[in-house]
Amino acid sequence: MRWHPPGYGGERRDPDRVKRDGWRDQGVLAISIDDERLSWPERELVRQLGKKLYGPRHREPEAPDP
Repeated sequence: MRWHPPGYGGERRDPDRVKRDGWRDQGVLAISIDDERLSWPERELVRQLGKKLYGPRHREPEAPDP
């Protein structure tokens, strides 16, 4: 079978391509606050928007001191 339904077989898209396609096709923006391409003010804006829309982030438990 040469034709594969979406999500079954074929080539797997890299995460940046999925994000880019989501933005272009659906108007959905997926941004990591750790993205090094963003400046500090841009990361802070993303953090504030996420907090406003979805509430505070769950923090991973801190590792105990050795």
